[in-house]
Amino acid sequence: MQPDYQHLKFSYQRPSDFGQEPPAHLPVVVVGAGPVGLAAAIDLARHGVRVVVLDDGDSLSVGSRALCYAKRTLEILDRLGCGDAVVNKGVSWNIGKVFFRNEPLYSFNLLPEPDHHRPAFVNLQQYYLEGYLYEAAQLLPLLEIRWKNCVINVTQNSESADITIATPDGDYRLTADYVIAADGARSPVRSALGLESKGRVFRDRFLIADVKMKADFPTERWFWFDPPFHPNQSVLLHREADDVWRIDFQLGWDADPEEEKKPENVIPRVRALLGDHVDFDLEWVSVYTFACMRMEKFRHGRVLFAGDAAHGVSPFGARGANSGIQDADNLCWKLALVLRGEASDKLLDTYGEERELAADENILNSTRSTDFITPKNHASRIFRDAVLSLAKEHPFARRLVNSGRLSLPSTYSASSLNTLDAHPFASSMCPGSPASDAPILLATGKRDWFVQQLGEQFCVVLFTDQYQTIEDLPNALVWQVLPQPALGNSTHEQVIIDVDGLIAQRYDAKPGTTYLFRPDQHVAARWRQFDQLAIQSALSRACLQEQHV
Repeated sequence: MQPDYQHLKFSYQRPSDFGQEPPAHLPVVVVGAGPVGLAAAIDLARHGVRVVVLDDGDSLSVGSRALCYAKRTLEILDRLGCGDAVVNKGVSWNIGKVFFRNEPLYSFNLLPEPDHHRPAFVNLQQYYLEGYLYEAAQLLPLLEIRWKNCVINVTQNSESADITIATPDGDYRLTADYVIAADGARSPVRSALGLESKGRVFRDRFLIADVKMKADFPTERWFWFDPPFHPNQSVLLHREADDVWRIDFQLGWDADPEEEKKPENVIPRVRALLGDHVDFDLEWVSVYTFACMRMEKFRHGRVLFAGDAAHGVSPFGARGANSGIQDADNLCWKLALVLRGEASDKLLDTYGEERELAADENILNSTRSTDFITPKNHASRIFRDAVLSLAKEHPFARRLVNSGRLSLPSTYSASSLNTLDAHPFASSMCPGSPASDAPILLATGKRDWFVQQLGEQFCVVLFTDQYQTIEDLPNALVWQVLPQPALGNSTHEQVIIDVDGLIAQRYDAKPGTTYLFRPDQHVAARWRQFDQLAIQSALSRACLQEQHV
């Protein structure tokens, strides 16, 4: 029977190293047991790094909170061991619809291309995601979670970081090679280091109402501009697990958050949308203010900031948790290489280089969404409504409508870890791109998915029309992709059969085409011919080692 994650309580356990002098030393301490902190800790432990997670609470999150998990995030969760649980429990969807006043304008498909393992999005309450991550963490002997361990100070020097922690038994200290601060928008670690997050607060508020009901709405994202049941404002509706529906009502800046959260004020708003014939119960209510913030730098010596501690965006677009989990995905393979002595500490600077640009991309999209959803003056309101009026009949106007540009993974096209193309490619899978998926057949006869074969280390993929004997590549897994007619060669272990030709199509691959993938499944390099020296050079570049040419 599945635990009641929303009400689960974790008992405090006195740490085995409590009061130890000198303090116990760890490779990594993660602060915060939310989705980002747990994802980072699991990733590190899977890379063989001992990690302790400190959290000041004793429970998982309350309410739906981060609700929508994008395709790329689901692929990361697959690698971390809980993708199936999230997809099986959650609500998968690809279709969104936009309404203006009392009429539908158009619909859109966020995953129009078929044959991908995961949908565009899965909706699932955050406490379920945290629960599945917690269960995955429990299986890893190198990972320890300490509840009711509140970080009250962090200092650092050239050798280590020093963390002071308050517990029910009093204070104690730990030292660590590195600290990952995944402790939320009000990050105590950020405050302890005298750092701040800067940005823009938008003068508007939204009410979230999680409503439990039986409804025959399709599993789609519906967004209304100026609907008759909530005039002059906007409303968002989409489905969660357990027959719960998330409704976001725009309130305006002058709304009193505490008054708006009272059931006697929430229920009439919901009733106006659903009608008098629908029975429902309120499960969770919250009011939030739009804000787009970020730290100037995500790396500060031995402390690395991730998720809301590093950056924050307004909720429309599902960019918060998705971006945070992608932060962890970017950081942890680099941190593991550094701790194993296989890469210079400078590799960690590229975490900031890549994820700060990703944060800027998310903030730009979120700001544009917010400005369209909540016009700031009469002229912008007239422009927005004119665009919406045109959008029903004219496709060009739909490109201007912005009800929340939904989360997409970043392409690190300018990364110093990339090896630039030496040959022309028609595919968009350029260096820095996240891997694209397709169905495959393994040598065992098992049908599977391409992205899942890329693993957690560097991976070389050679497209060939017949199996080749290749000298081992240190520190890299090698797969050979053969076309469907070459099934007779599929007895070799490291062979992938491109059953529908979709991998070759999506990667613009011909016999000899070779791709190098990073451990976070982003493309590091690609060539038209297999060249062992070129691959070794690209591997060195991707680890910031000196021998690349």
